[in-house]
Amino acid sequence: MQKKILCGKIHNARVTQCNLNYVGSITIDEDLLRATGMVANEFVMIADIDNGARFETYVIKGKAGSGIIGINGAAAHLVNHGDRIIIFSMALIDVAALESHRSKVVVCDDHNHIIQRLEYPTSLDETLDPIPTI
Repeated sequence: MQKKILCGKIHNARVTQCNLNYVGSITIDEDLLRATGMVANEFVMIADIDNGARFETYVIKGKAGSGIIGINGAAAHLVNHGDRIIIFSMALIDVAALESHRSKVVVCDDHNHIIQRLEYPTSLDETLDPIPTI
């Protein structure tokens, strides 16, 4: 059996651009992708902290260090430039592997630079508090 589990999360990212005329997707700074284990073409869920909108799209790698978080195509109707969002990636994980799984999480500042790195343990035997990483 497998369970759908949080794999990576980018928390409090700021939308830096909205482009209705692009062919869809979310463009994410490569540094944020690497820190969370997300990859290009991966499907992700987006939650807009400011307006409550939720939607799913796929990732396009943005330039490392650029801070870009670009919402493209039809999804650009759901957010505004400057909105704070959460980006979630998920994975199907075998139940046997759950005890050792840790979700990689980053928290962003207003310029989409990483200010905190965390790991969320999946095991119920570990602390419920997120574990800071270096």
